[in-house]
Amino acid sequence: MIRAYIDDDLDELLGVWYSASVSAHSFLTEEFLATERRQIVERWLPISETIVYDTGGRTPGGRVVGFLPLIGTEVGGICVDPNYQRRGISRALLDAARVTHPVLELSVFEANAIGRRFYETYGFEPVDRRINEETGHPELRLRFEPDDLNRPAADR
Repeated sequence: MIRAYIDDDLDELLGVWYSASVSAHSFLTEEFLATERRQIVERWLPISETIVYDTGGRTPGGRVVGFLPLIGTEVGGICVDPNYQRRGISRALLDAARVTHPVLELSVFEANAIGRRFYETYGFEPVDRRINEETGHPELRLRFEPDDLNRPAADR
């Protein structure tokens, strides 16, 4: 079930973030990950609209296995517990975000083949490439814009 993040989700969310980050970003250092973890708690969660994928809603036995933070149209990333990947959770989270934000943008490390493949399949297109200042690794800037937004309003 997809629902809004609540403060009680923090420990599970951070566990999902770490396991997904290590799985997709083996090139990142532990020092960088520790800094990012602090940034998530102190900077990004307080200002983002975060949705989570909870295996049981808020019922006993359920747990957060994925999440997606949004700041406006910016996707802060999609993290899914590696044990729950390839079950449609990332797609479901993006679909839910698009209900209120049909145009989305994000950055993905060029070396993150798993993420790049998923975003490309979903329909994101590259719009820029840059070097991430904190890591020195190249990132791709991607944008998702539904085809019908590219047509004149009279044709929709």
